[in-house]
Amino acid sequence: MTLRAGSEAMPSASSAIPFLAHSAPDAVVARGTAGPIDVRQFLDDAGRLAAALPDSAHLLNLCTDRYRFAVGLCAALLRGQVTLLPPGVAPALLRELSQTYPGLYALADAEVSDCPLPVCDFERATAAGRPLPSIPLFAPTRPAVIAFTSGTTGRPTPHSKRWGSLAAGAMAESAALGLNTERGVTLVGTVPPQHMYGLESAVMLGLRNGYALYAPRPFYPADIRVALERIPAPRVLVTTPVHLRALLAEEARLPPLRLILSATAPLPPELAAQAEQRYAAPLMEIYGFTEAGQVASRRTTAGPVWRTLPGVRLRVDGQGAWFSGGSIHEEALSGDIVTAADESSFTLHGRNADLVNIAGKRASLAYLDQQLLQIEGVRDGCYFAPDETDTAAARGQGVPRLTAFVVAPQLTRSALLSALRQRVDPVFLPRPLYLVDALPRNATGKLTRESLVSLARRLQQPRSARAR
Repeated sequence: MTLRAGSEAMPSASSAIPFLAHSAPDAVVARGTAGPIDVRQFLDDAGRLAAALPDSAHLLNLCTDRYRFAVGLCAALLRGQVTLLPPGVAPALLRELSQTYPGLYALADAEVSDCPLPVCDFERATAAGRPLPSIPLFAPTRPAVIAFTSGTTGRPTPHSKRWGSLAAGAMAESAALGLNTERGVTLVGTVPPQHMYGLESAVMLGLRNGYALYAPRPFYPADIRVALERIPAPRVLVTTPVHLRALLAEEARLPPLRLILSATAPLPPELAAQAEQRYAAPLMEIYGFTEAGQVASRRTTAGPVWRTLPGVRLRVDGQGAWFSGGSIHEEALSGDIVTAADESSFTLHGRNADLVNIAGKRASLAYLDQQLLQIEGVRDGCYFAPDETDTAAARGQGVPRLTAFVVAPQLTRSALLSALRQRVDPVFLPRPLYLVDALPRNATGKLTRESLVSLARRLQQPRSARAR
């Protein structure tokens, strides 16, 4: 099979962007449990996989190994295929996507259950074929991935990302994090590469800056510690507030870190300060949203102000906060409430969709979550605002109330409510407040509304019904 670079002509060397920024054949692209993987091996794997991929316009890259995901992304670009990054892999969603994207198939490096799509096995696909002669180049305008976000209707909304935007974003992020002069960095990510944060900060950041990816995805504190111990310095931990909180709760000792990077949810300053003190490394946050990708960063302990990535500009109007320039292909509207100091700095006040109004008083669920999580003894927790049809007011029983789910093994409901009274207005005290063993967080540490609705319904059942 002859490799092709897509339907457009091969880009000129002056305008094209290499897939890898690694400068030598023996430069380390990734580190796995079996040792380092260099550029030669990457070109071998990418060439073999590209030759074996089915003919199609789109694929779903389900590889859990971060290195294999990167190989799959490169092979897809070589074949002119666009990688889909949906918000989940439920069979019903994949069947819906296959109707929108005819010929859609999945690339996987492990057994996939209940997948309604044809599956291309990574191991078998790379068993034969020829390596690439050199690092491939791709035009900046080449469509690379389609990321999805759930809109107000709950239906996944697609947003196309060009190769040039992903590459530029990785360079801008490196500069904003102060890593652009570093050499030999290895990125250890606790988030999956299929998520935009995981793609941008634990895959593209490495590919386009000559860093190494840590191939496995550690999840539990002990796994994260072992992963960091396996690799040489400088080490960068790409994680989330949920994973960071678990690390701190376990009092895990980690090898020296160059940087801790966090995203997907607001990080309380107290948690950031604790992490910096414990691990003797700066902690930075990345802010972004699917429509634009990453747009800003901040060192959490330095204050609440976010600064846009190089080249990115902000403007605020009656609709909200708009971001453009830099790695952003088309001006995009954020779903968050933003107060701008100027076109490159701002503060966040939660999401528009998170605002609740009870008895004439307003607050964001993100703010209430932070107050809950700052109570000593709370390991995890969140507020939940039921739909109108589920509220007490809708049933003629008075003012609607918020619900809270809390993981706090050593605390009682009365102790939690007493502590919350010191932090929030009485109208925002949760009724009911459920003590649970764990929250139904997904792979990126987020809580979907659907999972919280399901949890609330289950907890509202009589104890005897829940036991069945």
